[in-house]
Amino acid sequence: MRKLLMASAAILGATGSLALAQTAPNPSQGKYIAPASGGPAANNSNNSWGIAGNPSGSAAAGPNSVVFGTSSAIPEPGTIVIRLNGKIETSISAIYTSADVGRTAAGAYNGFKVNPVNVGSYARLYPGFDGKAANGLRYGASMELRQNFLAGNQSNVTTGGAATSPSANSSQQTVFVRRAFTYVASDQAGILRVGMGDGVIGLLDNGVFSSQNWDAGLGGFNGGDNQSLSPLGPVGIPFVFLTGAGAEYDNNKLVYMSPQFAGFDMAFQYAPNMGNGFQNTGLGVGCNQASANCLSLTTGNDATRWYNQVAVGARYQQTFGAVDVKFYGVYETAGKEQLATSAYFTPAQLKAGVAGASAQTVRYDNLSFYKFGAAVTAANITVAADYIGGAVNGQLAMRPTGGASTNAVVTGITYANGPLALGVEGALIDTQGDAGLVGVSQRREYEIAFGGKYTVAPGLTFIAEYMYTHRHQGGFDFANAARGATRDVQGQGVVIATSLTW
Repeated sequence: MRKLLMASAAILGATGSLALAQTAPNPSQGKYIAPASGGPAANNSNNSWGIAGNPSGSAAAGPNSVVFGTSSAIPEPGTIVIRLNGKIETSISAIYTSADVGRTAAGAYNGFKVNPVNVGSYARLYPGFDGKAANGLRYGASMELRQNFLAGNQSNVTTGGAATSPSANSSQQTVFVRRAFTYVASDQAGILRVGMGDGVIGLLDNGVFSSQNWDAGLGGFNGGDNQSLSPLGPVGIPFVFLTGAGAEYDNNKLVYMSPQFAGFDMAFQYAPNMGNGFQNTGLGVGCNQASANCLSLTTGNDATRWYNQVAVGARYQQTFGAVDVKFYGVYETAGKEQLATSAYFTPAQLKAGVAGASAQTVRYDNLSFYKFGAAVTAANITVAADYIGGAVNGQLAMRPTGGASTNAVVTGITYANGPLALGVEGALIDTQGDAGLVGVSQRREYEIAFGGKYTVAPGLTFIAEYMYTHRHQGGFDFANAARGATRDVQGQGVVIATSLTW
């Protein structure tokens, strides 16, 4: 009886403790209470020496000189730091474009018109960890998960059908992996990153030279909210500068970054193809033998495919009193798939609509382009410029043989002081554009944006941005995304956003 009473008392005591834990939880049970560390870290340990952001410059030069990146904690020897950063952004936009009213190829009103006002929201998660062994070896992994959206009147099987309810629109959203890489590093040997992540361009620039760091991640020219909340034709200028663009970071690659010596560091990357090797046996019809379903083709039926991507780059960063100076340069190349299932067609045949002629059956040049930038920071102001030129067309696509080379520059001025950042940037972009218009015309686009952000409290930022875009190519109708009558398009709009990060 005595043993039974003691056991009953033990059970009651355990139950009482459990009930207390449910009503007054310990902060460590499913909670984290601490100052905000700087927000999302999609690129943890993105340098060779393990500090959280890119190297510090002069504090006297201003915030833009000191840290580009996050302030995630650095692990002590024998420990790891686990992170679950996130971001939720909400936007209110008023964007007016020349495609708000639909037109036929002949220019007649087709009966469609859109409301220029929208409210948008999206969510992202950035799980990852950083570790440091007792012998100084650093290692870790990082992942980026994003919310995906289907078109306004689109289900899993139809496009352009009847309007769906808000519930249906929501339930058809998905979450997908945007970055996933591992790394090993040491202060003496540098860092090696493997997987789906930023290449040499994205890591050496990190938004500094391309003036992307003034709007708290709203996006600017790089697929920003002004481009995502309106008809795409007038505002969808490809971000040819590639820094932080999915076309640059979303294929699997090896990237090495050296330690810094006297202000210099260098980087190298290699990617065997345009995607992830697991796509060869992915969902649907896999790569049973060499065929059109294989990711790693070097010979086949699609002349637009490139492979064996190689990039090399170098960067210089130095502080001279209260002035911070940065330069970088990158060269990138890749081979191309040889067409073997049909004859090559000429751009003129493509333009004329000859049977069998398509964008996949004309000749292209190997990727071969160069990129360089400069940035100077003093008295809280950064003036920067970024240039790209050579055999590339649009956003990391090959140039059709005989087509015009890319010649594009983006320049900006950023002011940052405490919680406030203001910026203005402009871009002039000349590319070949449509492959069927080689020898006929080339694409000319320009855009300008200005605005700023104000961080009210840790993790809470308000943003406002204005953008104007213009697109032109002789013989191309941007409203209908097809060759035909020349139809230039323009867009302008204002976005006010709230960004919450942790």
